[in-house]
Amino acid sequence: MATTPLTPTTGNIPTIAATQASSASANQAVPRTRVVAVVGIIAVVLIGLNLRAGITSAAALFHELQQVLGYGALVASILPSIPLLCFAVAGMGTSWLTRRVGVEKAIAIALALLAAGLLVRGVPVTGALLGGTVLAMSGLAVCNVAMPSFIREHYADRTSMMTGLYTFTMSGGATFAAAVSVPMAQQLGSPSMGLAAWGLLGVAALLGFLPVVLHTHRNSTETDRPRVSMWPLLRTRLGILITAIFTFQAFLAYAVMSWFAYILTSQGLSASESGLQFGVMQLVSVAAGMILLAFGSRPGMLRPALYLASSSTLLAIAAMLWLPTSMAVVPAVLFGFGLGIFPLVLVIISRSGGSTAETTALSTIAQSLGYLIAAIGPFGMGLLHSATGGWVLPMSLLSIVAVALMVTCHLLTSKRTATKTAPRTA
Repeated sequence: MATTPLTPTTGNIPTIAATQASSASANQAVPRTRVVAVVGIIAVVLIGLNLRAGITSAAALFHELQQVLGYGALVASILPSIPLLCFAVAGMGTSWLTRRVGVEKAIAIALALLAAGLLVRGVPVTGALLGGTVLAMSGLAVCNVAMPSFIREHYADRTSMMTGLYTFTMSGGATFAAAVSVPMAQQLGSPSMGLAAWGLLGVAALLGFLPVVLHTHRNSTETDRPRVSMWPLLRTRLGILITAIFTFQAFLAYAVMSWFAYILTSQGLSASESGLQFGVMQLVSVAAGMILLAFGSRPGMLRPALYLASSSTLLAIAAMLWLPTSMAVVPAVLFGFGLGIFPLVLVIISRSGGSTAETTALSTIAQSLGYLIAAIGPFGMGLLHSATGGWVLPMSLLSIVAVALMVTCHLLTSKRTATKTAPRTA
């Protein structure tokens, strides 16, 4: 089966011809009506709203949780790292799970884990907070990896649109949860109940997705699901480059989101002003993701779109170091635009591989390794700041990663990189 290479001359996100061909058997096996397609879109929106709300809602309540539950510095330092570690470890099992039960049932199981974990966090004890967070983040990890494959399989001709919708609702859910989590907890009388309330959104996503699962189960024919090992992908040029681009963007994103407001405060801005600039960055990232996705989906525009996003991050780092804090909005906007690279990376993953199984394997290895290495970002910046007492060395580390991201973007869109990974199947 021929596929379209990622090249500067064809220049765009890989064409959908190969994707449509590779998923043809799935489409024939599972007839899709307009009603099912619409229900699927609603389910994608509900899932997107959940995929970061459980993280940002907790981050806004960490201080109150520590005061109420009385846990020490060790637990306080572990909690923010749990999502990335779960994304890495639990995400590794997604290929196995989707091969055993299918993409749709795997996502349903993940949503059940997410809802259960979020509800468990409502129990006001430290063990429930940690255990519920691990359970919920493990569900998120499976969704993270499986959603590009679900979009590829069910919306092969609208991959960019569905990925844009998915990432837009994910960013919107994260921003909304961060904004309302504290007042919601105050209204409910405790930070634990404030966290548990987001479990209802997880239940809604599960209920909204069940019709898709039932339709697929009733209409699919029993066939052996192909087995694609994810490790041989790291011996392919495409596998290495997609893993690298996901790793570098995740490293930068989580380092920036963890420390941006703190850096501004340490440079003289008030906490409220720093929080405002953080909000500006988040809002810009939502708009930038949609703009870059629309721009990068046009013929010949993928490489310029990736350049724009990665160079914006590099310029933002320079602005943080050289501009006065009175101009903090400049790095906020630039960082926000750089964060918009995430939807492009997801679309590249969705349209890579010769089958849904290959796409899932590629998504698994890229996200699992990417998030594992990305966990070093926030932790490493904190260590470097503690060791030096300033931000020049930590920001220099970020600039090196930003340059590596730009180089990877260049290589990924070169003539030598093809979308067919040709991994070993069994």
